[in-house]
Amino acid sequence: MANVPAVELVPGVYRIPTAPWSLVNSFAFVEDDGRITLVDTGTKGAPKKIVTALEWMGSAPSQVTRIVLTHAHPDHAGGLATMADRSGAPVAAHEQDAPALRDGRSPGRDHTTFGGRLLERMPGERFTPAEVAEEIVDGQLLDIAGGLEVIHTPGHTPGHVALLHRPTRVLITADSIFNVRGLRWSPAALCTNFQLTKQTATRLVEVEYSIAAFTHGPEITDRPRDVIRDFLRRKGVATE
Repeated sequence: MANVPAVELVPGVYRIPTAPWSLVNSFAFVEDDGRITLVDTGTKGAPKKIVTALEWMGSAPSQVTRIVLTHAHPDHAGGLATMADRSGAPVAAHEQDAPALRDGRSPGRDHTTFGGRLLERMPGERFTPAEVAEEIVDGQLLDIAGGLEVIHTPGHTPGHVALLHRPTRVLITADSIFNVRGLRWSPAALCTNFQLTKQTATRLVEVEYSIAAFTHGPEITDRPRDVIRDFLRRKGVATE
């Protein structure tokens, strides 16, 4: 497939690659009236690519009326302040990650790993703070393009969430699972609690969906729920 600024997963739902080879993705949900909700805003340099994708879609930052964050890490929230400023859109995030977004710092790494302890002291853990207008919670159905369900999957961060778009059955897994050269866990050092990440990933097979969309890597469209269940079983994670 030729490189394009955005990939239409289903009508009105787009994946926006903000790094080469789809290593980091944002998403856009388009309402019937043209209003757009962005999910995640990539790294500090990602807004330029997001704006290009919006223009390719026939839209503009002024039509972004809401921004939802899956979690407070620099590769997802690094461009948040810029996109919020350019669009004027309010920001929504899980109540447990909202303080980190307001502070502009990742909410902590896994202290059981040397890499996690090291990362916490690195300047790259910081990003430009942004106001969070709405603190969302598990099970909440957001009034976005017909209904976007919040699925709290803590571990990667305390307020990490997956998002299920009920009308189109598109599931955004966020960083519970990566799809980079196949399914894999996030590196343990990048998590707040790696063991909890693995435990809560089981929630991804408790719901029904037709497309699994990843914030790291391309989507899976062929039996995605079965593929994720098989991955969890191979990794020794009970799914029933």
